[in-house]
Amino acid sequence: MYNSKNLFKGKSAIMKANKELVLSYYENLWNQKDKSYIEKVFNDDIIFRGSLGTETKGKKEFEEYFDMTTNAISNLYHSIESVLVDADQVAVRVVYNGTHSGNLLGFEPSNKRVRYHGASFFKIENGKIKEVWVLGDLATLYKQLKQ
Repeated sequence: MYNSKNLFKGKSAIMKANKELVLSYYENLWNQKDKSYIEKVFNDDIIFRGSLGTETKGKKEFEEYFDMTTNAISNLYHSIESVLVDADQVAVRVVYNGTHSGNLLGFEPSNKRVRYHGASFFKIENGKIKEVWVLGDLATLYKQLKQ
């Protein structure tokens, strides 16, 4: 007999696990700068599309993007404002904070604080992040870098 309660419990557990995976991505990989999480949270064929004009395929290319970004904004911190989960998809609204300490978007280091908003969309497959698409408020970031 079909039991919608059990189906919902199963889906709920998957959604909770997917949310925890994405939260771990932000806290451990980005905020703690622990690159071992690239292996822990990503599918081998991870596709990452960043608002800084980057698209990476695979863990090695993502790691190069991660290094470039954390060199440009050395103390980059992702403050999570909200998380929405629907089965194998997770959407997150984020505030990015940090110090412009390296070349970024053609701007030489200014050591100024930058702060801008963004949203990221994740596709989860078999307990790993398969795709990430980041949309950041680049207009606000450019304005701060030009000052």
